[in-house]
Amino acid sequence: MVTGTWPGVRPEWSRTIDVPSTSAVDAPGTVRQWHLLDNGGQLARRGLTPAGTLLCVHGNPTWSYLWRTLLAAGTDPAQPWRVIAVDQLDMGYSERTGEFRSLADRINDLGDLTDALGMEGPVVTVGHDWGGVISLGWALAHPAELTGVILTNTAVHQSSESKIPPALRLALHPAVHSWGTTTSDAFLRVTHSLASPPLAADIRKAYMAPYKGPHRRSGVGNFVADIPADANHPSFPTLEAVAEGLREVKVPALMLWGPRDPIFSDRYLKDLIGRLPHAEVHRFEGAGHLLAEDRDIATPVFQWLAGHVQDGNHQTGAGAVAAGEPTPEPAAFRPLWDELGTLAASASGADTAVAEMAADGGVARSLSWHGLNRRVLDVAAGLREAGVVSGSRVSLMVPPGVDLTVALYACLRLGAVVVVADAGLGTRGLSRAVKGATPDFLIGIDKALAAAAALGWPGRRISVQGLPATRRRILRVETSLEELARRGSDTGDIHHTAVDPDAPAAVLFTSGSTGPAKGVLYTHRQLAATRDTLAKSFDIRPGARLVAGFAPFALLGPALGAVSVTPDMDVTAPRTLTARALADAAAAIDATVVFAAPAALRNVLATQEGISGAGQTALAGVQLLLSAGAPIPEPLLAQVQRLLPGASLHTPYGMTEALPVTDISLQEIQAAEAAVGTIKGAGNGVCVGTPVHGARIAVIPLAEDGTASGSQPVTEAGVTGEVLVTAPHVKDSYDRLWLTQQGSTNPVGWHRTGDVGHFDAEGRLWVEGRLQHVVTPPGKAVTPVGAEQAVERLDGVGLAAVVGVGPAGTQAIVAVVETVPPVRKAGPAAPHLARRVRAAAREAGVDVSAVLVVPNQPTDIRHNAKIDRTRLSAWAARVLAGGRPGKP
Repeated sequence: MVTGTWPGVRPEWSRTIDVPSTSAVDAPGTVRQWHLLDNGGQLARRGLTPAGTLLCVHGNPTWSYLWRTLLAAGTDPAQPWRVIAVDQLDMGYSERTGEFRSLADRINDLGDLTDALGMEGPVVTVGHDWGGVISLGWALAHPAELTGVILTNTAVHQSSESKIPPALRLALHPAVHSWGTTTSDAFLRVTHSLASPPLAADIRKAYMAPYKGPHRRSGVGNFVADIPADANHPSFPTLEAVAEGLREVKVPALMLWGPRDPIFSDRYLKDLIGRLPHAEVHRFEGAGHLLAEDRDIATPVFQWLAGHVQDGNHQTGAGAVAAGEPTPEPAAFRPLWDELGTLAASASGADTAVAEMAADGGVARSLSWHGLNRRVLDVAAGLREAGVVSGSRVSLMVPPGVDLTVALYACLRLGAVVVVADAGLGTRGLSRAVKGATPDFLIGIDKALAAAAALGWPGRRISVQGLPATRRRILRVETSLEELARRGSDTGDIHHTAVDPDAPAAVLFTSGSTGPAKGVLYTHRQLAATRDTLAKSFDIRPGARLVAGFAPFALLGPALGAVSVTPDMDVTAPRTLTARALADAAAAIDATVVFAAPAALRNVLATQEGISGAGQTALAGVQLLLSAGAPIPEPLLAQVQRLLPGASLHTPYGMTEALPVTDISLQEIQAAEAAVGTIKGAGNGVCVGTPVHGARIAVIPLAEDGTASGSQPVTEAGVTGEVLVTAPHVKDSYDRLWLTQQGSTNPVGWHRTGDVGHFDAEGRLWVEGRLQHVVTPPGKAVTPVGAEQAVERLDGVGLAAVVGVGPAGTQAIVAVVETVPPVRKAGPAAPHLARRVRAAAREAGVDVSAVLVVPNQPTDIRHNAKIDRTRLSAWAARVLAGGRPGKP
């Protein structure tokens, strides 16, 4: 019997079993001793009948200890599962056999063990590292018992076009292998160092315990030597058999992944998804190789088991009446590009369809409707010849304008999935997004291609313009859009290529203003529904002329049949739009519609002295202004109205997951603010209006602890809760974020926005902030926006933020204000200002404990208008604890 004290392991779980071996490397009649961690005895002692068995297989150089959290979770009376975590032979506390055991041997060994245990179904295999391959080998050999597959960071295929990871190449090097894996404990220590956060000393000690001395580490060295680095390795056929066999596995599958793994990177995850396309996938940003140590995997595993193995795929929903018009019956599907062909063949075919502006105020480039449609077809044909097929992922790293429009519609026509991540995410955020999406192709401008080469972004590379041979070779560029268009024009168009309306069409990354950017997956049907919602909600018809200072609208313009022009600006930095650039773009197409972000509008107003007479005339002809991304104060909109006297000003509320959700005009904002105090629910937040065409909204009421844990949507006036939306244009799912998706769709059929707000008696939605920014003093939940608005109305105050400091449920409410003019140093506010701020907040129903001032509020990179309250809260806590204020 193996004995030991290991943190997180109950002694009764540890057991040994003698198993007759049928392995070819063992003599007939050989019996091997295995060590297991098995919670079956505990379940039996407590009278619990397990729903099934989790068969957990570790990799190298860990042991069954890796799965201790699953063993503990399996003893929950509400959801009991027997968990058997094995120590493979020559590993952990199992027998040292003295034989070199290949992949085929290890798969066979595991079968010997389960036979000896008399294991029957339902069985869910769980594997990590090379234990993933072994568990899958067992699964393929035992289809009758198999009911599910769970994998964490592993691989089943090594492409002949790429080398194995550098760390494994080093471990396999003859000069390093024996010393690094067996003579010393270096391989173990390096593996343990991959944990993030670092392993606690007692956990690290437990992992090292079975491998004290070279004689205990022979299996570690042999495991490394058995890695099939190429097709000549003896274990390569077995690995290939497992890899190909996976394509026939139809049982539910779950993949949990740590993307910071230097061994099993996202390219291996991509391969697994291709073999198990029905699998649920969740990538834990920031986690690495030892995922079970870096993150809580027990919660998602047992959540998945409950929904997919025990009860089947549950599709229960909570029906509720929600604010907004009834969801209409789905109309006949018209693909996003449908209008291009129609206009190209019409009398408008020679008219400008898409243009981009130059710095001197002239039009730099343009295409007619006929030219745009022809170019899209040519590039699509060229892309198809280059290998882009339905389902291929294509990362588009091209600024809004002619080239991006052509590339987007060409990819969509092929059924490819476009991946769009905003450069405003910054280098790290952008790199994380692109690597996580694992595109097959990357189409980019020179700057993006250089970043791809330097940062190792995946995908075969295509430049926008032709490049010199040397540059092309350095950047590993295969071809260009120009070249593809020429080749495509020779091969013919793709008029008859059809796409599945419910197939993935786009992965659009969120702004990253509330955490790591998330990939939002849209189908072709949902993209088309977004087009239709915009058309019907804002009456944007073919023939409209759109100045698009916001990338999504620049791309949707052609789908709406609208002439679209991109002004001279950096679309990833909205505040770079000047009044002159806006006026020049409007004049170039006699614009009727303008979309500009709030930060852009502020700069337009600040630079309006530079507008010429012709520019003023062009702006006077604008009939509709749309601005979204952050709340816009009514006084700012009033100033914009004077600049655009003929325009109806609208500030739709939405998000990457649903654009838009509601809409409100300047006049409606003024009416809503006038209703404060006279209509139930009016006030305390930003009024964002009523649902757009086809959308319904509701809220899940907030609890005292600041959570919205209920499941019944309500629309009662004055009830604050998390905002829900349902509409034909709401995203399909989050890309490779299964756990996030589960949290965002409860109740089923709704999308949880993460915003908090309430309805007034007129059915208008008032947004009060983000759920994660709700402050929780004793006995209640406080939303920040209402108090912030009250403070911002004070003379001498610019932006204000209300944050919580201290443990949840006992938080102090702190107001942080940006003064006008700015203070020189951040810190506690002057007494007279603090009194005024407290009084203003009190009128909004919020008792502020402390007031701090900053020269300028920290804002997120992308919007330049959303205050980074999480960062501000940490800074305020430091200041109030007596630390040096510094810069928040």
